Amino acid sequence: MIKILLLPNDMAETGEESFVETIVKDTGIPNAVSGIIFANRLYDTIFEVIVFTIAIAGVKHLLANEKPTSVVHQFTDKPSITLARLGATIVALVTIELSIRGHLSPGGGFAAGVAGGTAIGLIAITSSSQWMEKIYSRWQAETVEKVSVLAFVVLAIVNLMGLELPHGEFGSLLSGGMIPLLNIIVALKVALGSWATILLFIRYRGLL
Repeated sequence: MIKILLLPNDMAETGEESFVETIVKDTGIPNAVSGIIFANRLYDTIFEVIVFTIAIAGVKHLLANEKPTSVVHQFTDKPSITLARLGATIVALVTIELSIRGHLSPGGGFAAGVAGGTAIGLIAITSSSQWMEKIYSRWQAETVEKVSVLAFVVLAIVNLMGLELPHGEFGSLLSGGMIPLLNIIVALKVALGSWATILLFIRYRGLL
């Protein structure tokens, strides 16, 4: 820390290309953060996704032996319900934006997944828990979540082996090779995992 504060930055004085510029050039996308997460440290990102999956499995395991609660705390007044559902709609649109265009602007798969989980949480505190679980089962969200994990790991391994999609035109929606696809898969996985966790806490705790 003392070195950073007191000594000059030798790299800045050399005039060489910065690390961020190198990442942007190598990945073909303006968002260097997404480039680092899904290219330079993709090996770490694989295990981050796996750790999140294990965390969800841990919640299921720890709550499996508990008795479901009969009381669920939710919003009951119409203004709060209206505002929560309006917020959920806006956040859902932000989720789509972040997952599709996360490689071009600040955002990405993890941020989109958290936003998606927030939208689901806002719906959960204004809707029937039985209805939420029915929708979850109808769309086979648990199966989709598991498939998304496998798809991410497979695509990441393929990318680490050096097999990449064309980078395309810099700054366009279809640029960055596999990075946009990995962004979307991570967003889907995090959002669906958050949904599963929310349902479990509602069922066994009666609140989020």
